[in-house]
Amino acid sequence: QVHLVESGGGLVQAGGSLRLSCAASGRTFSNYAMGWFRQAPGKEREFVAAVSWNGSSTYYAEFVKGRFTISRDNAKNTVYLQMNSLKPEDTAVYYCAAGGLVTYTPGVHYWGKGTLVTISS
Repeated sequence: QVHLVESGGGLVQAGGSLRLSCAASGRTFSNYAMGWFRQAPGKEREFVAAVSWNGSSTYYAEFVKGRFTISRDNAKNTVYLQMNSLKPEDTAVYYCAAGGLVTYTPGVHYWGKGTLVTISS
């Protein structure tokens, strides 16, 4: 079992930045690829970004490329999502995910409970 706890969400103006963190506990963190998904009101959960177990490979949804950066620190059992140039359409609950292939929801083994990000225009 892996327990994931997100933090760093909040309210910012459009154009601003936030950094989300996800702290993991339980089974060996470095065994898993890690990712971030988001879910806006009335919409399905969608993939945002993922990082391989050792941080050497990263993957992004088209709508965040160039604005968001995912990274991980295996010594701290933590994955991060740096979000810049935020837009109102980035408003959503952001979920941390762990698994073997976390670029789509069926590949996720463990979910966090989410952190709310609200971008005002």
